[in-house]
Amino acid sequence: MKNAYDIIIRPVMTEKTAGLMEEGKVVFRVQKGATKHDVREAVESLFNVNVVAVNTMRHPGRAKRFGKFSGWRNGYKKAVITLAPGEAIDLFAMEGPGEAGEE
Repeated sequence: MKNAYDIIIRPVMTEKTAGLMEEGKVVFRVQKGATKHDVREAVESLFNVNVVAVNTMRHPGRAKRFGKFSGWRNGYKKAVITLAPGEAIDLFAMEGPGEAGEE
């Protein structure tokens, strides 16, 4: 397994993922080459929680126009982590100084 910090890129914070957090699920953007087994080990080692299931999704890059120029947005991979009942990950505690409006 690679370094856990290399596999987990960042948490995905949207309205939909906030609803999933109430169901005991957390969403992370992960490295494109990471397998479900790699993601499970990384989350368990970083957050000291028991992972029940890992579901991954690949999102391909999309075409985007910038004025008269056309290009591509980067694709990415995300993982939905289902935690054991009674366990949770506090993603807001992960923010460093200056990220949550602190100065």
